[in-house]
Amino acid sequence: MVPADAGGGLMRTDLLVADIDGLDEALAAVDAFDRALVPGLLRPPAGAVDDLAELARAVADSPLAARTAEAAEKAGAGSAGEDHFVALAAARTALLGSVHDALTARTAEATGRAAGPAAGLPDGGQQSVNLLVAARSWLCDLARAGWRGIDHELVSGAAPVVSAMLGEPGLRRLATLLDGFAVELAASCPGATLERIPVRRWADLWSRAVLLTLPGAADDAPCGTATGRLLPLGVDLQEHAGAVQAQVHAVFEPADGDGARLVRASVSVPKPDSVVGAGLWQLLRPHLSLLAAAGEGRAMELTDMPVTAAGDLLWSEEHARPGGSADPFATARVALPSATDAVTPPLDRHPVRIAVPVFLEGYTVGTGDGGTTFTVAGHPLAVDTDRIPAASPLTPQAVEASGACIGLLRWDGGTYLLQPLAVETTVRKKAVALHAGGWAGGTTDKAGAKAEKAATDAVAVLRERAGRLLRK
Repeated sequence: MVPADAGGGLMRTDLLVADIDGLDEALAAVDAFDRALVPGLLRPPAGAVDDLAELARAVADSPLAARTAEAAEKAGAGSAGEDHFVALAAARTALLGSVHDALTARTAEATGRAAGPAAGLPDGGQQSVNLLVAARSWLCDLARAGWRGIDHELVSGAAPVVSAMLGEPGLRRLATLLDGFAVELAASCPGATLERIPVRRWADLWSRAVLLTLPGAADDAPCGTATGRLLPLGVDLQEHAGAVQAQVHAVFEPADGDGARLVRASVSVPKPDSVVGAGLWQLLRPHLSLLAAAGEGRAMELTDMPVTAAGDLLWSEEHARPGGSADPFATARVALPSATDAVTPPLDRHPVRIAVPVFLEGYTVGTGDGGTTFTVAGHPLAVDTDRIPAASPLTPQAVEASGACIGLLRWDGGTYLLQPLAVETTVRKKAVALHAGGWAGGTTDKAGAKAEKAATDAVAVLRERAGRLLRK
């Protein structure tokens, strides 16, 4: 919530715990189709046939009804072709899109913020049709084999397709998805011996990849430009075994006086195993000056910065320069309540993509076996402290002792969750603000400085070895 005298009001947490009509039924239909992919659709068992029929029933009143019904029937008989698999992927994606839309509408109602204009459509297919067909053929073979039927021979079929795609800029988005998906599947082969299958995740990757094989689906929507002041709210750091990404959430105030809106800027880099903790910022910092600004509490002045209709800044240093001081909590109290929310592009409409910046204060903190909660206006909101990065001064203990919080409202496991990005708390009887991106611009903190030095040494050794290999 935000102070009413700053233009905002109480966040309606009661809406976040209320039921949404049709939500459970839509998710149940998605789960049914995902179950059908486990044994595969070459010789589907009776249970898979029922699951496919459930998906078809869920979209019976939509424009996809006839094509999905036919695809479900063909897949249930083990005779589905590529067009049928595309129809099934489209129906699944549409259901998750409807869930996403219902959740974001409820979030907008709870925060009282309006959504921005709809994202534009791509300009239309410039990719090589032959490569798209080859990728689709491999994905259909995966669906026929099922996750229990994957083996190294089947998974390796993606390699030549990915290699050919990487040479075409318009196909790199799909190539990256296929490459990562194939690597994950290869690490799990043979599927027949798997104790646990990430059913939802693999179905998500499969259906998204199938739709991206349609000509024009992977094209970028038209972009505009942004000129004005960028006020960082917080940094979301996401770490993978071989990569790390930082995403800065911010309020953008256009120079022409138009209303403020929420935007994001992201940077992703490969990560060696030896670089951990605060050392991650060394990998990210050179590619995005905004990280230093966020870590130091400064604004950025943008001039003709490319920005998508979905609110993603395509960061270019030549279009940005450092601005004046900008306290994220002042931005959250004053500018955030009236900022327009970004709108998600059609193919990205999925509940996992929900990450809405919010500001809370005056809450009561609860802890226990169920984790940390913030009770706002009599209603508890779960706090996901597991998302707090180790590479920051922010800790779960600081969150539990906080009185104000900037965070991302997410939806996971059937409920809304709050991911803290920054908190105001008291340390040694002194009020302080702690940020997840507090070390993004460098740190004098003992633990952070020690990790930075260790990372510097590790990176120097890696660069020296790489240079030696290149010279040879």
